[in-house]
Amino acid sequence: MGGVELEPPLRDITVVALEQAVAAPFATRQLADLGARVIKIERPGQGDFARDYDRRVKGISAYFVWVNRGKESVALDLKADEDRALLDRILARADVFVQNLGPGAADRLGLGGQALRTRHPRLITCDITGYGATGPYHDKKAYDLLVQCETGLLSITGSPDSPARPGISVADIAGGMYTYSGILTALYERERTGEGTSLSVSLLDALAEWMGQPYFAQAYGGAPLTRSGARHPTISPYGHYGCGDGARVFLSVQNDREWVALCERVLREPALVRDARFADNPSRRAHDDELTAVMEKHFAQHTAGGVAALLDGAGIANARLRTVAEFADHPQLRARDRWREFDSPVGPLRGLLPPVSVAGREAAMGAVPELGAHTDAIRAEFSADPGHA
Repeated sequence: MGGVELEPPLRDITVVALEQAVAAPFATRQLADLGARVIKIERPGQGDFARDYDRRVKGISAYFVWVNRGKESVALDLKADEDRALLDRILARADVFVQNLGPGAADRLGLGGQALRTRHPRLITCDITGYGATGPYHDKKAYDLLVQCETGLLSITGSPDSPARPGISVADIAGGMYTYSGILTALYERERTGEGTSLSVSLLDALAEWMGQPYFAQAYGGAPLTRSGARHPTISPYGHYGCGDGARVFLSVQNDREWVALCERVLREPALVRDARFADNPSRRAHDDELTAVMEKHFAQHTAGGVAALLDGAGIANARLRTVAEFADHPQLRARDRWREFDSPVGPLRGLLPPVSVAGREAAMGAVPELGAHTDAIRAEFSADPGHA
């Protein structure tokens, strides 16, 4: 690239976000990291309620820090004529509008996708809902764990004795990522047609897509799926196994070639390859308890580190169970220089670069905004102007 620093890919894109909680902010933060200008509209005095979820990051919310980096916060009362007129002027110059207000709230404010695109044909609008705009659940409130319940995710997550919530907000993240990819697709289409479009994403639909494999296994497998803890429900061996030092190693065998390598090079018991109980993956899964006993008998002769070394030598995928604190100092992330500092109301914070790396371009990774920090500047920038009314 000749040492020339390239501009962020979305540097000319302005996104207006009437957003709260996680799903919409997660999507717009991805756009901000690509250089888009994201103007976040918040309620005066209160703001996005995710600001109050916790106080774990030097007194501010870990949730808010995570999904709101690089945005401008503008505090507006949309029921006040002056503030609503300001929002309309901002939207007249915007490229994208994203909202995830409660059911029907955007339409009542005149901010539904159809109404906005009538006034601004080049605008890309995206409405994020819990369950969709129609159907018997259209006006039902939806939060992450509740959507996990409705899609059946909790019925297959946890131990055999009890369901468990995954440790992250999977429904919100799914909805946010489909919003993000949908907006990028719409921006690409607008480059060719000159026209904006209206997108809609529901958390139910997003997580339902992620439930595809369990659905097909249940619908055509002839037996209900069960919770399998930290073991894989359909692949064996795939999970955690005890070792001689009391620690556990996690491993995954994905095909018969790897199964042969495990038997011959790790367990040193080649006769297992011909054992009818373990002849193929369905057989191994059906006899998973017996297979676990065989493997742990061999692993008891080694430490977890020793077992991992044997697995690496045989080309068998494996991992250690890290805490969040250990993840924060992961040697692979450190070696690849994946951490960066970004600003916040409580000073510099350390966070990861976005997952997609664009050659020759550094992610924007702007500051986490204080509530209303940019209101005065935005009022001045978008003051009443006949050319943009």
